Amino acid sequence: MNLSEAKIREITIDVIKELGEEAPPEKIRENVYRKVETLMSNGNFSQEPMDSGRVIITSYGINQPGVVSKISSVLSANDCDIQDITQKILQEFFTMIMIVDISNTKKSFKEISGLLEEVAAELNIKIFIQHEDVFRYMHRL
Repeated sequence: MNLSEAKIREITIDVIKELGEEAPPEKIRENVYRKVETLMSNGNFSQEPMDSGRVIITSYGINQPGVVSKISSVLSANDCDIQDITQKILQEFFTMIMIVDISNTKKSFKEISGLLEEVAAELNIKIFIQHEDVFRYMHRL
C-alpha cells in the first residue's frame, strides 16, 4: 500500500463534501479512516508496495487458555513475523496488541484478515487487523 498525500487529501475533501463543512473534525477523521481502511481491505492498493509491510493486530475478549498460541500459530504458519507484542489480563478480560511484519507472507492482507476472523470466531473473541500505514496516515490528518 502506498497512499500519497494527494490521495489522502482527495479522500478528505470527498468526506467533507459528504458531511458538509460544519461537520466536526472527529466525524471527518472517522469517515476518512473508514474509507482508507475500505480501500486497503478491498485490495485496491495490493499491487503497490507497502511502506512498512507491517500490521497492527488488536484482540480482546474473555480470557481463556491458548489465545496467544492460536493467533501466533496462524501468523507463524503464514510466514508472518511478530515484531512486538503486549498483553494484559484485566480480571477475566484478555487484551493483546501485536505489531507483525507480513511482508514475507504469500497471503494477501485480506487472506490473513480472514484467517484471523476464523480464529476470533473459534475463540469467541474480537480480532482487528490494520495496516500500520493506516495509523500513520490518520495521524497526518
